[in-house]
Amino acid sequence: MKLLKKLDTIFSILLFFVVPIGLYFAFFYAPLEKIMGLIQKIFYFHVSSAWIGFFAFFITFIMSILYLITKKIIYDDIASASAEIGLIFCTIVIVTGPLWARPTWGVYWTWDPRLTSTLILWFIYVGYVMLRQFMEESQKRAQFSAALGIIGFINVPIVFLSIQWWENTIHPNVVQKGGGGMHPDMFVAMQVCLFVFTIIYISLLIRRLRIIFLERQVKLLELD
Repeated sequence: MKLLKKLDTIFSILLFFVVPIGLYFAFFYAPLEKIMGLIQKIFYFHVSSAWIGFFAFFITFIMSILYLITKKIIYDDIASASAEIGLIFCTIVIVTGPLWARPTWGVYWTWDPRLTSTLILWFIYVGYVMLRQFMEESQKRAQFSAALGIIGFINVPIVFLSIQWWENTIHPNVVQKGGGGMHPDMFVAMQVCLFVFTIIYISLLIRRLRIIFLERQVKLLELD
């Protein structure tokens, strides 16, 4: 618990410095896109949120496997915390996507394979969070959550590869040879934003774990 408190302090201080740097690279360092203009700046937050969402669900996937093998509650704690944070980032993706799509595609939403599979992914982890809220018995909750955390992750590579698998997609592919046709400065800005979002994820994970541990201590005190 003391280690988490120290890490929380360190990452909170780190965020104070890296968030303004990320905003600078996104809004000032990266050049303005000639066709889309200022609305293209959503790209840096949209893509970064998607990558961190995938990473958070991957952590849930790994921790769920470790829990089922070892039955150690710490793995369940990390899995649940990471799933909640991943859901937040996935929600950002779903919100920023239509905001970017409206001026570029002419519609807020289209049942594109990438968009549809992302929405399914969002519903899976909404179900994961709801499962944990409504199941009271801790061991069963952890077991069922671990199973869903493992099965649900199958949809992540489907979302990622949907552009390659379905030809009728209009979603841009930024992961290809040549950096997806991005200007080098745009690519640098994207990498910086991805780093900043990674720090945000780690900071949120540490803070959520602290809350989980404190909640468990309160419950133990109530039982005494």
